[in-house]
Amino acid sequence: MTDMVEAFAQHAANCQYQALPEEAVRAVKTYLLDSLGVGIAGAAAPLTENVRQASAKWAGEGAAHIWGANSHRTTPANAAFVNGFQIHCQEHDCVHEPAVVHPMATILAALMAECDAQQSVSGKELAVALTVAVDLAAGIGVSVSSPIKFFRPANAGIFGATLGICRLRRFSIDKIKDALGYALSFNSGTMQAHVEGKPALPLQIGNAARCAVLACDLAEAGVPGPHDSLEGPFGYFNLFEDASDTREVVASLGKTWRIAEVSHKPFPTGRAAQGGIVLMQKLRAQGVTADAVEHVSLTAPPLIHRLVGRPLTDDMSVNYARLCFQYSGAVALNKGSVGLDDFSETGLRDRNILALGQKIQVIDDGSTDPAAFTPQIAVAHLSDGTKIDARIDALYGSPEDPMSQEAHLAKFRDCVAFGFGEPRTQIADQLIDLTENLEVMSDVSVLSRLAAGLEAA
Repeated sequence: MTDMVEAFAQHAANCQYQALPEEAVRAVKTYLLDSLGVGIAGAAAPLTENVRQASAKWAGEGAAHIWGANSHRTTPANAAFVNGFQIHCQEHDCVHEPAVVHPMATILAALMAECDAQQSVSGKELAVALTVAVDLAAGIGVSVSSPIKFFRPANAGIFGATLGICRLRRFSIDKIKDALGYALSFNSGTMQAHVEGKPALPLQIGNAARCAVLACDLAEAGVPGPHDSLEGPFGYFNLFEDASDTREVVASLGKTWRIAEVSHKPFPTGRAAQGGIVLMQKLRAQGVTADAVEHVSLTAPPLIHRLVGRPLTDDMSVNYARLCFQYSGAVALNKGSVGLDDFSETGLRDRNILALGQKIQVIDDGSTDPAAFTPQIAVAHLSDGTKIDARIDALYGSPEDPMSQEAHLAKFRDCVAFGFGEPRTQIADQLIDLTENLEVMSDVSVLSRLAAGLEAA
């Protein structure tokens, strides 16, 4: 095994903005804006107010901002927790598919809280910190060849977020290792909440973002942490994963930029449901209508069946429904798309959607790749006896089938309007302009103030 911690500590300490290729800088700007948008939208999600009330007991006033409607300032660790929850709570945040990691949820929540506290981080420095952080979080995931069992978006995300803050604080190599040691010590989060459809998944993201701040605070205060946090006998890979090999990831540092491999989520559902949603759109384009359907099958890799093949129920929660393709597929087939407003108590009790969802089946195609999302094939069996099929070999929003800039900005504006309860055109325009010109910003904390609904100055 290689010394992955040493390699990434050196990568974080030595990476320069000038070394980032154009596609990495473009991806930083794209997913920075996208993640701010879904974080703002999360302010209007079910249970967000409950999470804010609970977190208010854990910290007082501070320099960091919580985003979206009814925002307020709090400590960096607390802001990282709430904003991390808000970014992921509607399953609308970006994802690195081969790693099975939502990197920006944990990383951006933690790094923007740090930028709020410092109020002097430049756009170039944020870009570098985000890039090296995603390199580690996604690099952990792509090193693994066994199925996910712990909640890797939080488990790998805390290491990435910690490394990013270390970069912003200009830690020495030893302090970076100390901080990553506490990232291991604070690491938690399993897939049990996914099985039950409970809101603990985004809370695990929030906790990882919060603990990244705490890990760096401890290292900065001179508290030594374990240094072999990834490949040690009781490090991450030996405890959290069954099969891994880090050599290729380490060898690719400075050559492969994982941020450029990240995918959009066009729809507010689990990523595993999004290929099927596109296939429902393709079936509609071929004339398939909800009232003519006898049965629809979605044949896809095991990960799809495992993550979103759960049965639809009459009393399912919002969190359960976001991870249920029978529901999102029925909505897409009936309406043509799936949006933030479709995950409401009213929507979940729509008898027509529930009846249509019962006609949809997810089938495991038997693939041996535990991280594969494609290919996927949908077949609609119609009441007149005909069959119509559609296929995808890449997920919409991925680098192989990217969202257009127009679609990306439309998603962002929709998220801002949803999170504030009304269109906030001026704020949206400012955030778009600032992220597009990130390299000339002298203090990126203005992004958090705008995300909180405040004036830029």
